[in-house]
Formats: sequence, C-alpha cells, structure tokens
Amino acid sequence: MSDFDNLMHTARQGRAELTPDWGQGRATFGGLLAAMAHEAMRAELVDQRPLRSLAISFVGPAAPDQTVDVSAEILRQGKAVTQVESRIHQDGETVMVALGSFGSGRDSEVSVEQQSAPEADKPDAARPMPQIEGVTPDFLRHYDLRFCLGGFPFTGSADRTMGGWMRFREAPACITHSHLVALVDTWPPAVLPHLSKPAPASTLSWTMELVHPMPSIDPSDWLLYQATIDQARDGYGLTRAGIWTASGELVARSQQTVTVFA
Repeated sequence: MSDFDNLMHTARQGRAELTPDWGQGRATFGGLLAAMAHEAMRAELVDQRPLRSLAISFVGPAAPDQTVDVSAEILRQGKAVTQVESRIHQDGETVMVALGSFGSGRDSEVSVEQQSAPEADKPDAARPMPQIEGVTPDFLRHYDLRFCLGGFPFTGSADRTMGGWMRFREAPACITHSHLVALVDTWPPAVLPHLSKPAPASTLSWTMELVHPMPSIDPSDWLLYQATIDQARDGYGLTRAGIWTASGELVARSQQTVTVFA
C-alpha cells in the first residue's frame, strides 16, 4: 500500500498521523487534507453514489508533523443526492471544512458534449517541476508534474494560463476520486508565474466538480491540467482549471480563490 493510500485508510478511521514529507511550508498539503475529508465522507454513505462536487475552505494551517482528527456527518440524504460535511481538527482547532455532494445519475433530456482538451506537448517533451530545497513544497516529491502550458512559476510571465501533465510518482493500486482530489491540488497557484521571484501563496477556498461516468484512468496514466486566471488584485486571485485524460476526455473542473503575499 502506498503512503497516500495508507493515509486515506487511516482517515476513514477518524484520525491520521501527518508526516513532514507531505508539508507545504508550515502547513500540510491541502490536497491531501481534502482527500482525507472525502474518504471520511464516503465512509458515512449508505450506498455508492459518486462524488459530484467538493467544496473546501482552508480555515488554518495543519502542522505537517502532528495528528489530525477527521470527522464527517450526513446533512441530508435525498432520493438522488446526499450532502455530507467533513471537518478536520488539529489540537482542538478547525483547520479545514468541506462539503461534498454525492449524486446518483438520472434520466435527462439534456446532453451536452464535454469541453475539448487544449493542445499540449507530450509529457516527455514538457518541463519537469524541479525539487528545490526551500522553494518547492516537500509534498511534491510524491508527484510528477510536467509544465507545457503557459508560464512557469516566478518567471515574470504575463500569460493568464498555466499547466501541464501530472501523475503520482509512486503509482497507487488504482485511481479513485480521492486520488483525483489530491492530484488536482498539486499545481501551484496560477498567479505565481506573474511573479519574478519566489513568494508564498496559498488556497483560501476551492471547489471541484467531477465528470461522470468517470473516464478510465490507469494508475500510471498522465492527466492534463490547465488553469486560467479570471482576475487577480489586492493579494487575491480567482482561477479556474480543467483536467483531461491523455486521450482528451474531461475528468474534472476546479475553481480556486488563492492568496498571494507579494
């Protein structure tokens, strides 16, 4: 069992021991916490309704070398949709709140084709994210990111887009919704290429919607990510992103409000 999968297993039990290799500065990688929240939510479900939407608010930093408590509560279960809330606490303080919407499919007259994937270089031709001590977050050692869309962080780019290919460095046994949640959050905020030197930034709030039926994704498959800045000012940026398989199938959409301290 991979380290990520082991953490997901312990999160379903209500408690997980965080380790420094999942750190992001003085905090723990938010995608890992969001995936833990999803696991806790799914443990409360009485059926296999798939995750449709996940809304996350990062209330405070979770220290990457301490235990967190993960809880979940069903707020309402309808005929097709179940709403579940999850909270993560550390030392008695709330560090993250999440709301998940799980919905069964239904017959509908509405059918619209997915948004097409952007043109991108192949992963082998893309620029790997380097591991730079003191600059690159520790948690990225668990992932393989390849930049090929828009600007690279801290290069003073004026491009509104940023992205490329992503996958786990250690392939899990399978790709679940929890794996996708964590993968989508691995990318640095799309505002960072606009800076000419390193500066801290973090996600304030995040919403992710998943496509169903979920495309077939092998554990070692590359996924394509492209984020676009809608607006940035006063230390905050509004960004949205799409995630596709290597064959161009839409997997998920993501929106974030990010803070940048520069």
